[in-house]
Amino acid sequence: MALSASTNLPHSVDRVTAVFVNEDFLRHTSELVGGTLESFAVDGDTAGAFSTTTVRTIPTTRMPDMARKFVGESLTVTQLDSWDAPGADGSRLSNITLKVSGAPLDVNAVQRLVSVGGHTRIELEGTVTSSVPFLGGKIAEAAEPMVGKALNIQSTQAQAWLESH
Repeated sequence: MALSASTNLPHSVDRVTAVFVNEDFLRHTSELVGGTLESFAVDGDTAGAFSTTTVRTIPTTRMPDMARKFVGESLTVTQLDSWDAPGADGSRLSNITLKVSGAPLDVNAVQRLVSVGGHTRIELEGTVTSSVPFLGGKIAEAAEPMVGKALNIQSTQAQAWLESH
């Protein structure tokens, strides 16, 4: 299944990047969906190429019953973000991989923070797949809207966070 989202923020790429690697912001977005931020780590200097590892526990209450039967009441999601160094115009690219403990899902996405006249356009493109024989397509199809929303929450909440902090 394909993921695709785009958001515009009236802030620089540097400011948006700083929010996306702010542990308090990540805790806020995790709690917003009823989950918890279990851990967060940054490897490298965020001024250049770096990576982050975010581990969250999220409830499955909004998942279809078929999927909940597989995974239970909550999921542990590990998100690995590999950020490229800023481009000449300040734009950034992040390769995102999500691993869901106890669920046969793989999520791979590319997030671009594009500098547009002092503003940032956030573009997200990715895929959700499942390796379960025969049911994999149905599982990925059921999970795709939730995964898309989870990845997009960060972008949409960044605006409110930047205005209040």
